[in-house]
Amino acid sequence: MPAVPHEPVTMDKIVSLCKRRGFVFPSSEIYGGLGSSYDYGHYGVLLRNNIRTEWWRAMLQERDDIVALDSAIIQHPRTWMASGHLANFSDPLVDCRTCGLRFRADHLHQSQCGRKPSKAPGETPDCDLTEARDFNMMFETTFGPVKDKGSTVYLRPETAQGIFLNFRNYLQFARRKPPFGIAQIGKVFRNEITARNFIFRTREFEQMEMEFFVPPAEAAQWHEHWMEQRAAWWTRLGVRPDHLRLRAHDPDELSHYSSATSDIEYLFDDEWSELEGIANRGDFDLRQHAEHSGQKLEYVDSATGERYVPHVVEPAAGVDRAMLTFLYDAYDEDEIEGEKRTVLRLHPLLAPVKVVVLPLVRKDGQPELAHDVYAELRERVQAEYDEGGAIGRRYRRQDEIGTPWAVTIDHRSLEDRTVTLRDRDSLGQDRVAIDDLGDEIERRLRAPWHSPKLGP
Repeated sequence: MPAVPHEPVTMDKIVSLCKRRGFVFPSSEIYGGLGSSYDYGHYGVLLRNNIRTEWWRAMLQERDDIVALDSAIIQHPRTWMASGHLANFSDPLVDCRTCGLRFRADHLHQSQCGRKPSKAPGETPDCDLTEARDFNMMFETTFGPVKDKGSTVYLRPETAQGIFLNFRNYLQFARRKPPFGIAQIGKVFRNEITARNFIFRTREFEQMEMEFFVPPAEAAQWHEHWMEQRAAWWTRLGVRPDHLRLRAHDPDELSHYSSATSDIEYLFDDEWSELEGIANRGDFDLRQHAEHSGQKLEYVDSATGERYVPHVVEPAAGVDRAMLTFLYDAYDEDEIEGEKRTVLRLHPLLAPVKVVVLPLVRKDGQPELAHDVYAELRERVQAEYDEGGAIGRRYRRQDEIGTPWAVTIDHRSLEDRTVTLRDRDSLGQDRVAIDDLGDEIERRLRAPWHSPKLGP
């Protein structure tokens, strides 16, 4: 393996790579863009799909006590009255009378002054900040064909409430009893005052949430269980443990519904930031919806007659923030034969493309054989074919998108039907029979893996 100096990773490098290699583009770019709104390109779509797949694997395939849901983005408006979002889902907002910009009052130290970006708002004599006031972050719209006669509704700010509204359905059709969970992935919308840090904080994003319903006396132990499970998910997919921590919320940080919350945080640019929250929501949500709907939302044990409102433990993460974390943690730079290389050392399960097929030259029957190999491989894994440019440049392109293996078709391949299988991280090259290639790649894909950035 080449020496890996571990050049400092910066958000600027990640943003540049994402645009250069088609992971993420600014939305509406031909019109000047729309603040903190992004479109995901081909490799971004593939990476996000792999993140979702691994989350669903952890929730459904590896467990017997969780079921899936896909609830509506627009819920009955009384949902948000019951949940407390209409009253409590707000951030403190301040305006600067000098530059006209708005800032979160509790994030001033992370913001840039409109006149002097090297300073924070309020740090210069010219700054004239208003008193903080609450700003509700829900996007409001009208339900119905005529705006004046329609009812006011909201784009959901979280997926959790759709789960609570369906709790009774799952008790009936899925014949579930606590402890059990309901999981879903879906778009949510928050009118953030100051969205920032690329795709880390945006106004439209995708959540991965699971509500785990438990007997009240078991809530604390299940909270511990899910903190352990969720932290292990990140490290299992290659995130370096020394860049993760689990931090319990102080009492003044807790949401109105939470009795205990801990965040899994990642170290970005020397600053710890939340990746995922694991909250003990108690019975707040089910009781609130029962009160506002007039429906009973409780579990009744048919054998004993015992009835109770379950407590809820909620792990909640974001697809966009997870994508940024995996990219940031995987980004690396090294040098090969005097040439600088940028490489994404992504876990193979997350890599957008698993294998690329490359004919060494575009003649002598190599492209034809390479196309045949590619056609066989893409039925088994996400694969690409590339015959444009020098072989070294083609390797570098694939290194930058995190492709773990490259298959090279050369003159020998035509003689003995073997190929060179190159490893992204070790740069090792093995000779493999074409007939065994698909099995070998699937074997490597299933094999234990840890980030080369952790050392041998």
